[in-house]
Amino acid sequence: MPEQTFDAATVPGTDGTALSAEDTKLVTLARSSRARVGAVEGAAVRDQDGRTYAAATVTLPSLAVTALQLAVAQAVSSGATSIEAAAVVTESPVLDGGGRAAVRDLATDAPIHVAGPDGALLGTVTQ
Repeated sequence: MPEQTFDAATVPGTDGTALSAEDTKLVTLARSSRARVGAVEGAAVRDQDGRTYAAATVTLPSLAVTALQLAVAQAVSSGATSIEAAAVVTESPVLDGGGRAAVRDLATDAPIHVAGPDGALLGTVTQ
């Protein structure tokens, strides 16, 4: 399979609006996944039924998967057909293109909340 590349998205600044309790939970799950294994990123998604899936970046000699790609893959492998929202915890000012594309495969309008390691919201990608 040929390697695919996707455009990263610059994370827009936050407008000061607080996240809902459900979206705050996604950030908490993403932070926990990242911290548990000391990964570069952690991510969590919520599917159409309200089920959540969390993951951390995986980098092996034979496999590299972003946290958001892995969270989406877990959701799909559990039967999800749509993503309501996603969160990524990272130190990067940009959202990786592969993870963004994975969410957009299931939902063109799901918000992707990007937070720093401390859980503070950096911004939300909606495109």
